[in-house]
Amino acid sequence: MSNASPSRNIGFIGLGLMGRPMSLNLLKAGHSVTVWNRTASRASELVTAGAKLAKTPREAAAASDILFTIVSDPPALEEILWGHDGKDDGALAGLRPGSTYVDSSTISPVMARRISAACSERNVRFLDAPVTGGDWGAREGNLVFMIGGDAETLRAVEPVLGVMGKKWFHLGPNGAGQTIKLAMNGILALQVGAMAEALAVVKRAGLGEEQLIEVMQSSMARSGLLDLKAPLMVKGEYKPSFPLRLMHKDLGLLLDLGNQLGVALPATAAAREVYSYVKGEAKEDLDYSAVMRFWKK
Repeated sequence: MSNASPSRNIGFIGLGLMGRPMSLNLLKAGHSVTVWNRTASRASELVTAGAKLAKTPREAAAASDILFTIVSDPPALEEILWGHDGKDDGALAGLRPGSTYVDSSTISPVMARRISAACSERNVRFLDAPVTGGDWGAREGNLVFMIGGDAETLRAVEPVLGVMGKKWFHLGPNGAGQTIKLAMNGILALQVGAMAEALAVVKRAGLGEEQLIEVMQSSMARSGLLDLKAPLMVKGEYKPSFPLRLMHKDLGLLLDLGNQLGVALPATAAAREVYSYVKGEAKEDLDYSAVMRFWKK
């Protein structure tokens, strides 16, 4: 999957922990990038690097052959797409017929299909393309995209995805990317919660937390998550790579999806209670591995 691609006019909305480095990589690759963010000051680094700053989401969309969004939650995305307080400043109104819109937020599959229908009315192609890899993956261009939508649309944007990611999976029609992302985040949340629980038992028993990690690294329990999160959890270092508030939101979306499909998710429901407690107690933005605080309180 080559990173080389002809220069395109790309819009990018949402310049947070993920969006800022993603759009910076697009600029470095030689694309013309127009950005918009609710807090305009977050765009200053990108404007210095050569990006154009749009006044509204609609203006960013109108300047784009391909528009990307990555924002915190469904209400934020809805406002960006359909406009604010009845104003006609939403991105959907600016998208040109024949252009492509790619959303990398984590939202519900139902909302992804609603966006797809709105794009079809405007002759705009749409992919739901949530990502995994954290802020490190965004900076290094090593994200993994989970794609729902048309295969031909995906092929057309692959050179641009290759600037921001190392791999992408075409998983089915619109909504499929979001379904897989929510299912995966449920597993990650449960893994981190289980690790925190087990570390608490080991510590209370008077043993070293590192001893559990060392044994797990030589067992079937070994995982990438163990490599990245466990040492930071032992140290109590929770600088956000993937914020706990967003994992809490995703667990809610997964529970909603389970209800819609008639699938019981008791472990997810229990985990969300723990994440809810830690989120409520936190005074600052923390990584989701800070669920460890539930046992260290």
